Amino acid sequence: MVIVSLAVRAAAAPPPNPRDLEGIWNFATMTSLERPRDLAGKAVLTPAEAAEYERRTIERQGDANNTAGPDWWDPGTRVLTHGRTALIVDPPEGRVPAFTAAAQARNAARAQARPRGAADGPEDRALNERCLAWATAGPPMLPGVYNNNVQIVQTRDYVVIVNEMIHDARIVPMDGRPHGTVPRWMGDSRGHWDATTLVVDTIGFTDETSLRGSSERLHLVERFTRAGADTIDYQFTADDPDTWVQPWSAAFPLTRTDGPMFEYACHEGNERSMVGMLRGARATEKENR
Repeated sequence: MVIVSLAVRAAAAPPPNPRDLEGIWNFATMTSLERPRDLAGKAVLTPAEAAEYERRTIERQGDANNTAGPDWWDPGTRVLTHGRTALIVDPPEGRVPAFTAAAQARNAARAQARPRGAADGPEDRALNERCLAWATAGPPMLPGVYNNNVQIVQTRDYVVIVNEMIHDARIVPMDGRPHGTVPRWMGDSRGHWDATTLVVDTIGFTDETSLRGSSERLHLVERFTRAGADTIDYQFTADDPDTWVQPWSAAFPLTRTDGPMFEYACHEGNERSMVGMLRGARATEKENR
């Protein structure tokens, strides 16, 4: 696995305690998870190239994003992280590895079973539409256009990771207990310290949540390392032999923010929106008869 440092340590003040991760942190960035194919072989842009890329991306997103306009976006989404063209650091091509033959067959079956057009019931809608789970919260955490804050709370036996996007608190035991046996949407996490790095090991995912087409055998390892008073280096490695031909890793910084972190009031079930969408679908069906 390729390990990269994302902080400019020469200019960063050392943290008072490298194992103190508490606080509210922001991980907004324009840098995409995968390197765009037209930037193949170029891991970092020059300042001039980065400025032009940022200008064109903001212009394109302003015309195409229907979920929320630019006024909603986190400021960090308007710039590339250190000029990087991908968050993926391994493989060095900056892209998710190829699917295995088993994954290709599985994903084709999922696509075939997916409802076409209007949904018959709420179970046919995506988990994020139902306010049940959101990819930004993970694990792993992945930057989106807004709500890229995370709060970390530490006690003697637990670390709690609360993402601004959606409403789940990931409670990570630190007391050495084995993994549980009940699959969960966010997997089953266990944590330990590797010197001054918090390592969070997660297995036990369900087939209802997926990281880039992953299966229930996804094994995720996250690493949180204080790189200064106001920075945490965040890295994760995803391994799933049923899905990808090799493991892959991504990394990006978490930057301290004063907060506060406001509630993302997307209540479980999203009842009012769900009723409206399903009524609209039935009305459309009636018109088309």
